[in-house]
This record gives sequence, structure tokens and C-alpha cells, in this order.
Amino acid sequence: MDTTGQSPSRSARSVPNLRWRIGGLLFASTVINYIDRQTLSWLAPYLQSQYHWTNSDYANLAIAFRVAYSIGQTVFGKLMDRIGTRRGLTLSVFFYSIVSMLTSLASGFYSLASFRFLLGAGESPNWPAATKAVSEWFPKSERGLATALFDSGSSIGAAITPYLTYSIYSRWGWRPAFMDPGALGFLWLIAWRWLYYPPESHPLISEGELRMIAADKRDADAQDEGTTRPRWRDLLKLPQTWGTIVARSFTDPVFFFIAEWFPIYLVAKGIELKTSLIAVWIPFVAADAGSFFGGAVSGYLIKRGWSVGAARKAVMIYGGIGMTLLIPTVFTTSLYLISFLFAFATFSYAGFTIMANVLPSDLYHSESVASVSGLSGTGAGIGTIVAFKFIGYLSDARRSTGTHSFDPIVIVAGLVPFVGMLLVLLLVRNTQATDQGLVRRI
Repeated sequence: MDTTGQSPSRSARSVPNLRWRIGGLLFASTVINYIDRQTLSWLAPYLQSQYHWTNSDYANLAIAFRVAYSIGQTVFGKLMDRIGTRRGLTLSVFFYSIVSMLTSLASGFYSLASFRFLLGAGESPNWPAATKAVSEWFPKSERGLATALFDSGSSIGAAITPYLTYSIYSRWGWRPAFMDPGALGFLWLIAWRWLYYPPESHPLISEGELRMIAADKRDADAQDEGTTRPRWRDLLKLPQTWGTIVARSFTDPVFFFIAEWFPIYLVAKGIELKTSLIAVWIPFVAADAGSFFGGAVSGYLIKRGWSVGAARKAVMIYGGIGMTLLIPTVFTTSLYLISFLFAFATFSYAGFTIMANVLPSDLYHSESVASVSGLSGTGAGIGTIVAFKFIGYLSDARRSTGTHSFDPIVIVAGLVPFVGMLLVLLLVRNTQATDQGLVRRI
């Protein structure tokens, strides 16, 4: 638990529902995180034209980010469990904000790839840290919705980025388009350092809210009592850990394909970006709605008496099925029909990924939450790297097919999450490890 920079003892002045303000800060962090990383994807068609890059070249730029991001998810996830959420996320946002601003100094492919690598390293702690913060501040029945709140920042950030990027690019060029978003992180840090402390030492938390959080933790600690804290190699022996890894590894690469390749995909479909900005944000807004819907449904089912595991899996089932609606896009070049089908898929994905992000806090004690979240993030990163290499190569090889160059890619993207859903249903269950206290009963 983070005790660094603890606040003075609680005063008589308390803030009602303080945990949701903490959730709002995590949401804002994710929005900024996504704006910084998404800037390149919306500038990519113009940079490709200016520097004569192929789709494979762009894939390698995206992979540079993903390599560092994948490694960082596990390495920094473990670090978050050691140094705590407050200090860890402070260092992360400070570092990647500087790197984002320095990206404007890139002079070519290799320097830009280097900055993207550093950006990936800096941004990688966001999800493990946010997941850990949710486990510290929210009871089990609210974690799905709280995770939906911070995770929805990725969709909002992705929806904002094209407007912000093009407004800056059209006036001042691509270099300021990288620099200006980087400044947002420093504004966020002021609020974070002022507001975030662990519940037990926060000066603004009410006694009622503290008692509610403490009661939920006592229930969790009762399950953990007398058990040893597993190491990485112990965690990787558990089917629940692999189920958590699969949940993100089979779904996140699909969303990252949409988020980072959507502009290039639309151009390949013969759609002009400047005239399509009104439609292209629809899949990302749908993902935002899907985050809250999935979190709310899961929380409602738990309050109705469903087990935590059954409530999480119910959302994952409709998520895995809904993402298959990417496949019909191969039959159309209509911007609005494509946007609608992608929107339904991202709505479904968002519910699935909320459950994937909340699983570590459902299954593991606090000291392992960020570690398992980091492992699942690394799995998602490796899957994304493989997917991006495949996308770059295949879309270049199929250029002669015109508007159908991405068809095999979209078909695979619709099927993989469905397979992932089936694997999660098989792996995430109560086992002998549950009876031994190595994981919590769901």
C-alpha cells in the first residue's frame, strides 16, 4: 500500500463519495494517456504521404510502442505493488508527458520509433496502477462500474484525438500536434498529487465511506488470512491467471487495431478522412457506453445475488459474441454502415474488457493485483505486436485488391475474441487453488 507522502489526519471537513472523485481522476489520466498515444495514428496517413512509408513501416512504429508497453505492463505492474499507486502513477504521467512533447523533435523514422518506444514504457503503468487504485478504494460490488469509469477514458480519448489532432495539424503542422497534448499530463499531476491518498490516511474521506471500504477489505483479508503471497512463477501456475491473461490478449489487440489503424483502414476503403470526422468517433463513443453498461450490468447481477464469477462471465459472453459483427464490414464501403458495425463491436468489446480489467482485483489479494494486471497487459501487448506485424504485411500485400485489402484482417478480428471468451469460461473458475486460498472464490 502506498504510504508515501501520506496526508495529515482526517479533518472534520469530508467529501461525500470521495471514491468516485478518485475514479474521475483515473478516468482523466486514461483520457490523456490515449490522446498522447493516438496522435500518431491520426497523423499516419499524412506522414505516410510525406515520408513515403508503407503500412509495414507504420506497423513497425506502432510495434515500437507496443514492445515497451508490453514489457512495462509486467515490470511496472510489479513496481506499483512495491511503491504504491500515488507515487507510481505520478512518475508514469510525468515521464510520458515529457516524452510526448519531445516527440515533436523527431527527424525521421528511427527517431520517431525511439520516442514511441519511450512513450510506451511511460504509459504502461496506467492500467495496473488504476486497477490497484480501484481495489484500494471500491468494494467488490462497485469495482465493475469503477473500472468502467477509468477504462472509458480510452474511448473518450480516442474520440477526442482526431478533432484535437486535425485542428492543430491544419494550422501549425504535425510537430505541435505531438507537443500540445503532452502538456495536459502536467495539469493532471497537480490534481492527482492534491487528491489521491490511500483511504486509511485521506483527510477528506467521511467516516461512513471509510467504514464501508474497510468492511469490504476485512472480508477480503479474511479469505487471504493464513495464505502466502504468490510469486510470479506461482501465479503463472494458476489457470485463473491464464484466464485473466487470455481475457485481454484475445480482445485488446482488436480494439488497438480499431484505435490505431482505423484512419488507414478508412482510406483503404476509399473514404476521405477530412469529410468523415463526424462518423469516425461513433465506435469510440459506443465503446464508452459499453464500458458503463457492462460495469452496471455486472454490479446489478451481484446485488441480485449472482456470484462474482457468474456476473463477470455473463458480460463476457455477450462481449465475445457481439465482436463477431466486425465480419460483415467486408461487404460494404458505406462509412455509416461501417461505423455502425464497428460501434456495435466496440460496445461489446468494452463490456468484455471491463470484466477482464476487474478480474485481478476479484481473484487476487491487494499485493498481487497490479502484478496480475501487468501480466495480462503484457499478454495483450504481445498479441498486439503479432497482430500489427500481420496487419502491416497483409494489407501491403493486398493493396491491389483495393477496398478489400483489410478483409482477412477484419474477419480474424471478429473471430479471435469469441475464442477468447470460450477460453475464459474454461479457465476462470473455482479450483483446488481456491480451496487452498491462493486465489479468492468467485
